[in-house]
Amino acid sequence: MSDRFDCKNCNESLYGRKYILAEDNPHCIPCYDRLYANTCQECKEIIGHNAKELFYENRHYHEHCFRCFRCDRSLADEPFTSQDDALVCSDCYCNEFSSKCVACDKTVMPGSRMLEYGGSTWHEDCFACHACEKPIGTESFIPDKNNYYCVPCYEGRFAPQCSHCKKALTKGGVTYKDEVWHKECFLCTGCKTPLAGQPFTSQGESPYCVKCFSNMYAKKCAGCNTAITGFGDGKYVSFQERQWHQPCFKCSRCSVSLVGSGFFPDRDLILCTDCNNED
Repeated sequence: MSDRFDCKNCNESLYGRKYILAEDNPHCIPCYDRLYANTCQECKEIIGHNAKELFYENRHYHEHCFRCFRCDRSLADEPFTSQDDALVCSDCYCNEFSSKCVACDKTVMPGSRMLEYGGSTWHEDCFACHACEKPIGTESFIPDKNNYYCVPCYEGRFAPQCSHCKKALTKGGVTYKDEVWHKECFLCTGCKTPLAGQPFTSQGESPYCVKCFSNMYAKKCAGCNTAITGFGDGKYVSFQERQWHQPCFKCSRCSVSLVGSGFFPDRDLILCTDCNNED
């Protein structure tokens, strides 16, 4: 008597029948499909041993069930993505979710090179300078209203020119007498020290630092013999071609302040009323 060759699960003879080995044991086709076959994610039916099966993210599909959720086209040989566990072809996904290039009004395909700015999207090659029409790509650019310019075009058309070096001024500078300078170009006429952020004054049309102005142009205080620059305690008193810092304008004898008070000149002296009355 020959050895038996039975299905491991139902014990029916497999002689003359198709069978499949599973876990090193033979199974008849119905038992194999019932025990080992996967269930189709789409139709919920068993994917039989002789059916072509597709697999995506731990989900199994019949080949004919692997279709776009929106247009129902087969995705077996097409690019696709998933949306809330539903399969969507690239065309449907792009039409619904992808941005459109504001320049050419065509869809910016996922994975393509693009640029986003101010809530708008461009194909990289479509983001071009409004003046020269060359693609800006990843280079620096300057927005102006609803247009975008490469730096050379913007500087040539719109940027003010520095009064000193005549080059474009594209960021913060210094304005003086209705003209603009780069901060590094706005210098003291005397010593060439940068004046941006520093106290300065002018003589005619020329700016000077405090030190140069004091040495070259400032009047001397008749009290302390130092320059009256107009900075710090800059208020001063002038009388008969003489000037005093306000703190220096005081009685030559008793040193009482004469600011806002009557005083009497006595040759090179200035006297308060009391000291004058003593004479």
